[in-house]
Amino acid sequence: MSEISNQLNELKKTLSESCTLVAVSKTKPSSDIVEAYESGHLDFGENKVQELTKKAEELPKDIRWHMIGHLQSNKVKYIAPFVHLIHGVDSLKLLKEINKQGKKVDRIIDCLLQIHIAKEETKFGLDQMELDQLLNEEEFEEMHHVRIVGLMGMATNTDNSELVKKEFKSLKDLYDEIKNSDHTNAQMNVLSMGMSSDYEIALAEGSNMVRIGSAIFGARNY
Repeated sequence: MSEISNQLNELKKTLSESCTLVAVSKTKPSSDIVEAYESGHLDFGENKVQELTKKAEELPKDIRWHMIGHLQSNKVKYIAPFVHLIHGVDSLKLLKEINKQGKKVDRIIDCLLQIHIAKEETKFGLDQMELDQLLNEEEFEEMHHVRIVGLMGMATNTDNSELVKKEFKSLKDLYDEIKNSDHTNAQMNVLSMGMSSDYEIALAEGSNMVRIGSAIFGARNY
């Protein structure tokens, strides 16, 4: 068994069956993805559209591709035909474009709304007011080719585990609040939070999808 398969299997032992592991394969060669795929893993995350489309062409068609990076509206058309889940939707403008491209290829595209929970300004995402505005937009109600299936957020990149815990808890509270509301166009099934450095805290706070790269594939190739 390869090193990548070993790492994947060890990691999966620490996760519950209800948690989806997205193996973050950005910057990694297709051969690494094949190793993981051959061990039975299907969920892979990329953060650049060009790299994602290239790999999707080369690799098995039953792979579930997750777009985990910041997505520009003008790039949506390239991934609309095949993407499994778009993680970082942070504006109505982007959602409208995903809906438009979904309609062109006759697909309903699953999306997560990205919420800004970190103390860092460099991270993208909606604040609570923007989220409420988006969910209550009449235009949003009319979109039949996108489906909001949950929320995503990234915690502050820090060694302060209490701060990280607090940020993840705030996202879980928001997720529960929307889940229990009457937004018919937003199903809350996925709470995506946690990466290689903080996924254990995220799991303890209720995450059911984690994005892990370096703990599976080793350090990034830049």
